[in-house]
Amino acid sequence: MGAYILRRLLLVIPTLLGIMIINFTLTQFVPGGPIQQVAARLEGQGDAIKGVAGTGADAGMEQQAADAANGYIGARGLPPEFLAQLEVEFGFARIVCDAGFQGKPTIKDPACHKQMIPAIERFFIMMWHYVRFDFGNSYFRSTSVVGLILEKMPVSITLGLWTTLIAYMISIPMGIRKAVTDGSRFDIWTSGAIIAAYAIPGFLFAILLLVLFAGGSYWRIFPLRGLTSENHAQMSWLGQAGDYIWHITL
Repeated sequence: MGAYILRRLLLVIPTLLGIMIINFTLTQFVPGGPIQQVAARLEGQGDAIKGVAGTGADAGMEQQAADAANGYIGARGLPPEFLAQLEVEFGFARIVCDAGFQGKPTIKDPACHKQMIPAIERFFIMMWHYVRFDFGNSYFRSTSVVGLILEKMPVSITLGLWTTLIAYMISIPMGIRKAVTDGSRFDIWTSGAIIAAYAIPGFLFAILLLVLFAGGSYWRIFPLRGLTSENHAQMSWLGQAGDYIWHITL
């Protein structure tokens, strides 16, 4: 038994390594990465500014057209220094300066230049950050990923515990009843219902439950979002428990 458990635990290592390799490949090489997202967002803001500026931006647009014809990477309104700085911030490149350089390295300094980091080196850098629980900052929230995880972890753990408790409260009595009444009508119907439930994808079944019991189309029994009601603090402890269970049912 001990050898089996040890073997299963050792299988976790290649599994995690494979997941990290796939995750690294998707985030590093698939189009639409963090730099493209930031560039697209800033370009959208630039389009809005040009729309407000009107004809006053004609000269700038002509310059951008000329830059585009020359293959300028910032032809759509973003200077190459800014794009290079993004590559440095997101770990795709590093700033290398000439020997004897003193001061803070910047991409705008003539003595410094951008050097792309090889993919294999970026992978090991990522692994080293993961070992230290340094997951960087969120692209969308501009805050620490670890902070976001810690913020949502209590809710996730609570939902997981309640889900496990409810599953055991239903499955254990039902399993005992099915074993006692083997071959009965109850056993046949519940077996069919269980097979049907397993056949339906979880996300589709969840949407069905939301539409039936929380969407307002049929029965609006459970709330769609939130963990508690607005007057949760004024309830008794029993009322708070019931309100909490009511909110997490779906």
